[in-house]
Amino acid sequence: MHDISQYQDFFVSYLKNQSVNKEPKNLYEPIDYILSLGGKRMRPVLTLMSAEVFNADYKKALPAAMAVEVFHNFSLVHDDIMDDAPLRRGSQTVHEKWNINTGILSGDAMLILAYQYFEQYEPIIFRDLAKLFSKTALEVCEGQQWDVDFETRKDVTIPEYLKMIEYKTAVLVAAAMKMGAIIANVSEENANLIYDFGLNLGLAFQLQDDYLDAFGDPETFGKQVGGDIIENKKTYLYLKTLEFSTPERASELEKLFSSQLEDNAEKIEIAKAIFNESGASRATQEAIEMYTFKAFETLEKMDIELPKKEMLRTFGENLMGRKV
Repeated sequence: MHDISQYQDFFVSYLKNQSVNKEPKNLYEPIDYILSLGGKRMRPVLTLMSAEVFNADYKKALPAAMAVEVFHNFSLVHDDIMDDAPLRRGSQTVHEKWNINTGILSGDAMLILAYQYFEQYEPIIFRDLAKLFSKTALEVCEGQQWDVDFETRKDVTIPEYLKMIEYKTAVLVAAAMKMGAIIANVSEENANLIYDFGLNLGLAFQLQDDYLDAFGDPETFGKQVGGDIIENKKTYLYLKTLEFSTPERASELEKLFSSQLEDNAEKIEIAKAIFNESGASRATQEAIEMYTFKAFETLEKMDIELPKKEMLRTFGENLMGRKV
């Protein structure tokens, strides 16, 4: 087994050798561009790590890890178009650097390229990887649509919100880990357990992201604190506040989240005060802990050596240890 930084280095080295130097340049250059913007490469790292957890050489998992990373970045290109986002990881988004049509078409090509990486595996492995990938890709699209729908709905429930973040975020984390298990040719039980581990960790991670967006340290969070509040996003914090609040306090929050104040700092502070007073902040932290512990419970059922269980647990603890 290797540590996370080593898996990151292994994957980045592989990625650099995958440059798509083909014509037409306006189709392929945006693909190289978005893939070169960096990031933690968490999803492909999980594929490599999962393969080695089940005693396969990480090198066998590199094409699948690449498929996961290409797909993830394809979804970012199209999400950025839908959100009209100017920046991604501190650089221009693809549709800003080129144009919207290029962003759409290059994104489409990335989805096809992602599938092509599975062709490097023998037929049975290819079939299982492609089947999991197709299911996951469709779920990510469903999650994105729910996210869009929720922007204009006033009756979003907490179960609906949890399903949305499961599909939009957590299923790809889970699938990345299960792909490593498929490549290692493990039992169906172990493959499903590593999927559940990734799914619950992905849910905890996204809920933590919701929490840190409001209460994170600007120095360590990595993006604007309060962004969800400014954009009136109905996050878990928001929904829990409505559940816990009096009708008057809930109405105040709904009014705040249907407005655009000149002073965003004031809006953020008012919302955070309501989150705290209602008990929603504490409830969100408890939900993060619950999903993290659910992930750790699956480790106990997994048929792997104790040191590998400890490594997965440590990874989960580190992932959830971001500063607030």
